[in-house]
Amino acid sequence: MRNHAADAKVFKALDDVNRLQILEMLRENEKCACVILEDLQISQSTLSHHMKILCDSGIVTGRKEGKWMYYSISKEGSQKARKLLELLTTTT
Repeated sequence: MRNHAADAKVFKALDDVNRLQILEMLRENEKCACVILEDLQISQSTLSHHMKILCDSGIVTGRKEGKWMYYSISKEGSQKARKLLELLTTTT
């Protein structure tokens, strides 16, 4: 049986303009939260909210260095999201 709650987290992560912009930024390489904040011009609390959703989905991972968080796309989480979309949209 599929874990639909976990599956929904993947789609929730992709269901926001800011989160899609963050993912696009992270395609190049790991980014400090300070860079994401500056590029998106959003508040720290708004960024934290978006990053929690992205990290909960497994698509993004974060690591703390000093007072800043650094985020990157998880290869494993990205592959899982692609496979999930394929699984749910392929007809039998």
